[in-house]
Amino acid sequence: MTDTLKYCYTSLKKANIDKFQCSLTKNTLYEMNMEGNDFSLIRTTIDNKLNITIIKDMRKADISLNQIDIGIIDDAINTVIELSNTSQQDPDYDISPKQEPQQFSCGSAKPATERMYSLLKEFSKQVTALFPKVMLAETVFSHNHSITNFINSNSVDFTTNKGIYRFSTLFSSKDSDKTSSFNYSGFSLKELKGEILNQGSLNNLLNQSVEHLQAQTIQGKFTGDVIITPDCLDDLLYSYIATFLGDRALITGLSVFKDKINHLIANPKLTIHSKPLSPEIDDGYFVTADGFAAEDITIIDKGVLKSFMLSLYGANKTKLERAKNAGGNWVIEPGDKSYNDIIRSVKKGILFARYSGGMPSANGDFSGIAKNSYYIEDGEIKYPVAEVMVSGNLAELFKNIIEISKERICFGSSIFPYIHSSGVTISGK
Repeated sequence: MTDTLKYCYTSLKKANIDKFQCSLTKNTLYEMNMEGNDFSLIRTTIDNKLNITIIKDMRKADISLNQIDIGIIDDAINTVIELSNTSQQDPDYDISPKQEPQQFSCGSAKPATERMYSLLKEFSKQVTALFPKVMLAETVFSHNHSITNFINSNSVDFTTNKGIYRFSTLFSSKDSDKTSSFNYSGFSLKELKGEILNQGSLNNLLNQSVEHLQAQTIQGKFTGDVIITPDCLDDLLYSYIATFLGDRALITGLSVFKDKINHLIANPKLTIHSKPLSPEIDDGYFVTADGFAAEDITIIDKGVLKSFMLSLYGANKTKLERAKNAGGNWVIEPGDKSYNDIIRSVKKGILFARYSGGMPSANGDFSGIAKNSYYIEDGEIKYPVAEVMVSGNLAELFKNIIEISKERICFGSSIFPYIHSSGVTISGK
């Protein structure tokens, strides 16, 4: 326990706070930025973040601060106590129970700065040479080293030491008076390995950006198939979990899966894990926000729902089992058909590459825009399409899965295949 957290612990005990938790994170961020193909920024920043959460008389409040002087901490504690006095009482507020103290570590504390610079410079040159019509907008390559100490009044004491490289880039393509829509890509790595262009889906998306200079409009409206790309799957899966399996959906009782643990809710070809501790995942985590040591879990096993994604509060409120982690770090098991064979099996539909839309309704109905996508007919990708409307139901989308590709893309924080499903309404002009 750091001196800062010891001081918080002693001060909160003196204030007769029933239950509390505190976390202190020191972040050291080294980053390189490019605007277009030119380096625009190289810097190192160091910051601290202290979070304090208290529960007193069944009232909860929390506060965050980025300065850790004693006087500032004293003021913050007084403020959070005042906030708790005005909050609503709820008997389901709680903190994690006593667990054995643990220290977790992954990645490097120091960045390989020369290697980072070399890789980013090489990436810029490769994009110019291989994709001359691509315009890089903003690219960020960083190394983040964080030390997080977590304590609570039940004697939980966790320390996490983590170093991670992260890359992101925003781009479009231009040829004369034609311009494609913006797209983006990124990945995370514990260790630098290989060229940037070969990580995640970056090479594919840059090539597709150029192809979308020739985007065409789909005429009319039809119900067809979608092949969801790994990039698009991340957004759709987030919506699926939040809509059906998370705290809000289950506390309100609106989830269509509220009574479906150990029931078939999706195609048996679908298995979804959340694996923050897995060696397959570079950018994972060890401790949940509510103070539990994280575990790898399976959410859906061969189509059968095995776990809701409930926090401690959500579990207390619903009287259902708490999830053994905080979600994310999704790993979807591969299928046994190749991506090309899946394309050949589609009579009419789209390669669904990016989704832009709001959260689905409580029953899973969604409607939004498919961007950077392609029209498929009679087993062939015919042409890239301008933005088209897509609508359907998320629960049905996962029930209607036809195939899952054996190819998968690893983004460092997740691993996704291509998923072929049916029953989506596609609306052009």
